[in-house]
Amino acid sequence: MRGRHTVDDSGKPQDPEESARHRPPGQTEEPGGPKAPPPGRKGSGGGILMGRPFGVPVYVAPSWFLVAALITWVFGGQLERVLPELGAARYLVSLFFAVAFYASVLVHELAHTVAALRFKLPVRRIQLQFFGGVSEIEKETETPGREFVLAFVGPLLSLVLAGVFYAGMQLVEPGTVPGVLLAGLMISNLIVAIFNLLPGLPLDGGRMLRAVVWKITGRPMSGTVAAAWVGRALAVTVLIGLPLLTHTGALGNARPEIGGADSLTDALLAAILAAIIWTGAGNSLRMARLRERLPDLTARTLTRRAVPVETATPLSEALRRANDAGARALVVVDPQGAPTALVREAAIAGVPDHRRPWVPVGTLAQDLKEGMRVPAELAGEDLLEYLRATPATEYLVVEDTGAIYGVLSTADVERAFVSAMARTN
Repeated sequence: MRGRHTVDDSGKPQDPEESARHRPPGQTEEPGGPKAPPPGRKGSGGGILMGRPFGVPVYVAPSWFLVAALITWVFGGQLERVLPELGAARYLVSLFFAVAFYASVLVHELAHTVAALRFKLPVRRIQLQFFGGVSEIEKETETPGREFVLAFVGPLLSLVLAGVFYAGMQLVEPGTVPGVLLAGLMISNLIVAIFNLLPGLPLDGGRMLRAVVWKITGRPMSGTVAAAWVGRALAVTVLIGLPLLTHTGALGNARPEIGGADSLTDALLAAILAAIIWTGAGNSLRMARLRERLPDLTARTLTRRAVPVETATPLSEALRRANDAGARALVVVDPQGAPTALVREAAIAGVPDHRRPWVPVGTLAQDLKEGMRVPAELAGEDLLEYLRATPATEYLVVEDTGAIYGVLSTADVERAFVSAMARTN
């Protein structure tokens, strides 16, 4: 349930002001994220887009097909013992169970999504993947009470579904296909609810613990630290405890029935679960530390000095004025001095030196659109949200009076964000 951010491969901390001062104009990435594909088509980095309930895209990751096949095979083996008369048709029933189970997981995630939207928190997407699903909520809640509710509604809906399937079991004959399917869905949703209520990040119970500690201490970071370390302890417990419970028969298998292959499978499953929990706890802690540093990212400190030029000014003359003034950006103004456009850094880099005296800056400029004027005092998550709402390579930074302060490059913001990320490790 966290937003994702893109960082460079090196992860090395950089001084954004220093790098902006010595790097010549040019070489920035084009703005805008990938457009969402239509339902049933493959999405960028999210898997297959299945729909948009409540306006939030739901993706199925490629790893889902692997776990669906695994569930079909395992549940099919159980059906062979319970309903041997099904024959090969048991795998069709098992596939239906796998799809129904992940539909239950989707309901769990939609509960988080609806609660987030109710609290006016943007939800980037829901993704169904190898171990369950994830709702990518892009902002933190403002109060511990909302944090607790947002985390609790998912397991609550899973418990409700378990109750619904249990009620359905009372209406059908036991030992039939509907009876076995309803029993399997009841048990699986109960397991999902109990597992997610464990008090360690990144599980829902960990977020509930974070909310409680946040409420007691008054500091969200204290709650994150406590829940993250409990999550790491939980990962170690799963790694060691799950194979032991299975081996002793505490999970329902008699000890003599457990062979070497079963023990290896249990150990592998425990290792995967432990790795997911450990990694998720670490990521939650790292993102919390990052959010503490985000207020240091201000538009004013990241802004490049700019010089105003008229649209017919030759590029070479405009660059000469910028060099004389120690500036690194160009703003196109009208005859009255009002800004109308920004000269794109990438466009400057694409003009050879020998052509620059003959190229007017107006041909390289991007008109100022709504959302491209950034208040100089904007900082932290507010700054990132503002830039995300209107993707561009450069923005005009203005004072409260409307006066030009300079130009903000997304490349400089990205470098500052990477630097803040590196300092959290």
